[in-house]
Amino acid sequence: MTSQEEQAYLEEIERVIKAGPYHADWNSLTDWSAPDWFLQKRFGIFIHWGLYSIAAHANEWYSRNMYIKEKEEWEYHRKTYGDHREFGYKDFIPMFTAEKFNPREWMKLFKEGGAGYVFPVAEHHDGFQMYKSRISRYNAWDMGPHRDLLGEFKEAAEEEGLVFCTSSHRAEHWFFMGHGKEFDSDIREPLQKGDFYWPAMPEPDNQDLRSNPYPTEEFLTDWLLRTCEIIDEYRPSLLYFDWWLQHEAFKEVLKKLAAYYYNRAVQWGKKVAICYKHDAMMFGSGIVEVERGALAEAKPYVWQTDTAIAKNSWCYTDTLEYKTSRQIICNFIEILSKNGNMLLNVGPRGDGSIPEEDIKILKEIGEWMKKNESAVSGSRPWRKSREGTLQIPEGQFTDNLELPYTKEDIRFTVKGDSIYAFVMQYPEDGVLTIRSLADSKDQNVPEFHGLIEQIRVLGFDKANVQWKTDSEGLHLQIQGVKTDLPAVLRIQVK
Repeated sequence: MTSQEEQAYLEEIERVIKAGPYHADWNSLTDWSAPDWFLQKRFGIFIHWGLYSIAAHANEWYSRNMYIKEKEEWEYHRKTYGDHREFGYKDFIPMFTAEKFNPREWMKLFKEGGAGYVFPVAEHHDGFQMYKSRISRYNAWDMGPHRDLLGEFKEAAEEEGLVFCTSSHRAEHWFFMGHGKEFDSDIREPLQKGDFYWPAMPEPDNQDLRSNPYPTEEFLTDWLLRTCEIIDEYRPSLLYFDWWLQHEAFKEVLKKLAAYYYNRAVQWGKKVAICYKHDAMMFGSGIVEVERGALAEAKPYVWQTDTAIAKNSWCYTDTLEYKTSRQIICNFIEILSKNGNMLLNVGPRGDGSIPEEDIKILKEIGEWMKKNESAVSGSRPWRKSREGTLQIPEGQFTDNLELPYTKEDIRFTVKGDSIYAFVMQYPEDGVLTIRSLADSKDQNVPEFHGLIEQIRVLGFDKANVQWKTDSEGLHLQIQGVKTDLPAVLRIQVK
């Protein structure tokens, strides 16, 4: 993109913002509300796939860590690929040919896994664009596979009825390759805008939201143009930003980007949203994001957890540690009962094939989702989100452990005429008590006072359910149900 084209694009961005209805200030942007479909499709798939999938070692931060002498990736890279001067991160680009990539097969699998939307990463911290771009030639159309991968994702997703979304992790590229300038590597000055490694600045203290070296106006403008290009060319229904966008330098340009995106959506005739972390945006102007964790109690606002099938990486590597499908399903129920969505990451191999273990886990999740769809799709929090002794911790990076649920641990959602009770550890004898559904005689106490009409176990049509209520709870004796996964009771109320 020439300087004249850049200027013309910037003027177009300003024109769209000025035309409204959203303007580049929080007072205007908090008039936003979440898309209706986001409350219906509570489960999505994140996709981390790129040059780091070719290296397939340690995790998706390989591009940074291979240039840090204290990191294991430094020595691994030297032993596997040679000296950093001769083989740098850019040299993975010709190896990224995506020869086994079939987007339709991917989307069929994700739909079978119960997903309602998909989130391929458009650009990660490493700076390689997975789409056709006018901003930089370091993209999948001009190099590597010579394919518009993001465009293929969008087309295949919409053919399968999945909502297409995407993410940009570009903000961290300000410093992500900076360690490569600390020794004689292939990251050398002078670096200019448009170069793959540019700007490769020293890594800041990420706890300091005003840290130096402060991102320049040139970098912030480049970030804005790249993101607007994704918006205009691919029209995602959600846009996700990773951490570090909360840095002070991004505040004004982020408000401008949000106003542009939301106004474009008005022109398209649909509602969109930005998913953000760490209060990068003003509360109420987008969807709150929690990485690898959850909120402990139900919230009146929608939010989302982004997590992964693997415990130790977002991308495919040679040392993945997988969660079990049960662990993921339990985590999903915790999130759902508290008015959240789960965005579950899959990491395909560099050649475009999906690992067998990912496929197995997705299919197991999909079988459970299919049985229990009515308790998931479009459901809302009930007056209580939970009962039992197990309380999950609130915050990020808390979902890697399998939790010791018992039959006392129940989670709830509600939809239409039914309360849904998720029994987190179903007992072999089928004997249960749900204390939140006790027959309370005190009408002044804000507890359940409804009349139960019918109780069924989702996915077990032949199950025999006997029940009664008293002041201690709803007592159930169920025959014909055997499962190692959470079982869901549909409790219809008159």
